[in-house]
Amino acid sequence: MRGRLTILAAAVLVYAAVAGLFVISLGGLSRGEGGSALFGPRVAIVELEGVILEADDLVRELKDYRDNAAVRAVVMRINSPGGVVAPTQELHDAVLRLRQAGKPVVASLGSVAASGGYYVAVACDEIYANPGTLTGSIGVIMQLANLEQLLKKVGVDYVVVKAGQFKDIGNVARAMTADERRVMQALLDDVHGQFIGAVAAGRKLPREDVVRFADGRVFSGVQARDLRMVDALGGLEDAVLGAAKLAGIPAPPAVIRQRRRLSIMDLLRNQLGGTAAGALLRPQLPVFQTPLYLMD
Repeated sequence: MRGRLTILAAAVLVYAAVAGLFVISLGGLSRGEGGSALFGPRVAIVELEGVILEADDLVRELKDYRDNAAVRAVVMRINSPGGVVAPTQELHDAVLRLRQAGKPVVASLGSVAASGGYYVAVACDEIYANPGTLTGSIGVIMQLANLEQLLKKVGVDYVVVKAGQFKDIGNVARAMTADERRVMQALLDDVHGQFIGAVAAGRKLPREDVVRFADGRVFSGVQARDLRMVDALGGLEDAVLGAAKLAGIPAPPAVIRQRRRLSIMDLLRNQLGGTAAGALLRPQLPVFQTPLYLMD
């Protein structure tokens, strides 16, 4: 009898311990960084870090918050020099869908939020930047090497068989022709126009005003505010409070964010993404299919 009571008591203690740990962990998740409520409305922080090469994880995270009734607003914390065009546009559209679902989104620009990083920011309701944040760089770039002279020196004959005049446009074994340059310039001008349109729509500025500073220049946070590229100067905490105000949440709000694991490749991309060595880590596709970059 005594043995059964001992087992029963031990089982109750284990159950109580597990339940206590569950409540504590749930409370920590709910409290996040800025509040003490166990349940209730919250502001979620989504981090965009490093070169934008793909957007699947962040798009999925934004969708999760869109479907989470407890999340009333989202802050996009952006530390990015930009990246590939298409994933950047996917993130931009995911932010717009979040806003269409009735949830305010505020951008908080960190050290650098340039080119593609700024492209994502303009989809938000409001943008906060630090005075020394580097932002802007509204432009598009595609860099192609010309190795013709090097190949001749080492005795390499680069043979291309093609059907279609521009099928090997950007061939590294020869100089680009005038016709090919016109085709490439028209492509970049089209994407640049898309970028300008996104800034004009997001910032509610006349397109001609955006064109005046959309020449690839980088601006400080102070300069960007004067150009109405951002709404206010402030850090992450200011952006969180601004998001809470837009959502009608009492300040300070409860804050949550997903903790994601950084892989070795993520660290290398962040360190090398903006340098020549970073080209080794970018998607390498044949010639004309090489991605366009929104990079500072």
